[in-house]
Amino acid sequence: MSRPAGQGSRRLTRWWRRRSLRTRLTVIAATAIAVSVFVTFQVAGELLEWELQEAAEDQLRADSRVLATNAERAGLAQVPLPPYPGSGLLARVILPDGSIRTPAGQPELPPVSEHAGRVAQGTSADLMESGDGYDDGHLVYTLRAGDGAVQVARVVDDSPIDQFGLSMLLIGLLCVVGGALVGRTVARTGLAPIDRLTAAAVRVAHTRDLDAHIPDEGGGEIRRLIQAINDMLAALRDSRRAQRLLVEDADHELRTPLTSLRLNVELLIRLDRRGTLDSALPAESRTRLLDDLGAQVAELSTLAAELTDLARGDVSDESTEVLDLADVVVTAATRARSRVPDIEVALDVTSVRVSGRPAGLHRAVLNLIDNAGKWSPADQPVQVRLRAEGTSAVLEVDDAGPGIDADDVPRVFDRFYRADSARALPGSGLGLSIVQRVVDAHGGRVAVARSARGGALLRVDLPAAARDGSGEKYRGTTSLPRK
Repeated sequence: MSRPAGQGSRRLTRWWRRRSLRTRLTVIAATAIAVSVFVTFQVAGELLEWELQEAAEDQLRADSRVLATNAERAGLAQVPLPPYPGSGLLARVILPDGSIRTPAGQPELPPVSEHAGRVAQGTSADLMESGDGYDDGHLVYTLRAGDGAVQVARVVDDSPIDQFGLSMLLIGLLCVVGGALVGRTVARTGLAPIDRLTAAAVRVAHTRDLDAHIPDEGGGEIRRLIQAINDMLAALRDSRRAQRLLVEDADHELRTPLTSLRLNVELLIRLDRRGTLDSALPAESRTRLLDDLGAQVAELSTLAAELTDLARGDVSDESTEVLDLADVVVTAATRARSRVPDIEVALDVTSVRVSGRPAGLHRAVLNLIDNAGKWSPADQPVQVRLRAEGTSAVLEVDDAGPGIDADDVPRVFDRFYRADSARALPGSGLGLSIVQRVVDAHGGRVAVARSARGGALLRVDLPAAARDGSGEKYRGTTSLPRK
């Protein structure tokens, strides 16, 4: 039972794909040379056969003219026909009655054809024809002479063509073998940079040494590939460095609250085991200690959430959508008031549509308001303004606090950075870093300046989405007072 042609083709394709690139290049080079040699030999063989045919026909015409001239002088019946020498030219005379004369000892020629008969009768011009004899093919030329005709023939000899073909076959095989060797050499030379690149990649994978640099060599595609891998290694180095810094900073930031929490919990456990909890810690002190524990747990929870959010980087499963940034600002302000009841937020927002991730934008705005709420005095609200400015959505959050020192401005968005004046306040130093990451991911920019009230002014510019004619949803000032 024969297999379908499609199955055989698929198996051949799978076999070919499993071969190495060096083997493929060798096979392709050998095949290309074999095809070229075959076509060249075919053309050369045809040209050789044509040249031999032309030479034989010219010789037959010349010999027939000599024999015809002699026949016209001596007559067809009396023209002398030398004995056949054993090889070479064959001749005969066709008499007017259709009979023939041949030299003595000459092999028998094929019968006179109908066309040759018409030449002898004078009704047709000279004729060159090839016919099959008993053993060999003949090339026969018929020429009108007197009242009849003369014929000169030659046995077609294919031995030169056969010898040429055999020679060309041997040369072709040598060319194919040489082509395969040349192809393999070229493949080895051409793929040497890739071999070195592979060895370097394997070495990096085994040693985990991301500081390795692959030398830039070659040109074209090889150079672009090496540059791409070097860029990838540089990106991995930066990622590992950022990860190491994040872990080190997280360890530093977590150690203090965890130590304080552990000491307080150990104190409660030790007093409880001794049965002196009530006597050693009056109700007021115990309440203060439990409140301190709750604040520390809340601080750790916030820090863990911010670390998780920051460690994700730009990776997020949240889809991008066109949304009204005013909705995000109002929701974040409401959330900030619920988290810190003492905060008061004054909103002056205008409907501006942007393309972004709702949760990420909400977190950034909430961090801005939380940061401003730490510094804003009790009698001064946090002012939040949103407006469209050209092709941007501009969000400004300012407070009436002491502002940010000029020395702290360059580092205000660094991870875990906290100014000396902020170390006594709650927080992890990650809030503004998360703001900058979210804004950068949305193609915007964030800056810090001093507000008109003397406090800090943080400004966020985001690309605005195309207007859809829906109008402005918010206008004027809305205040979310303290509880």
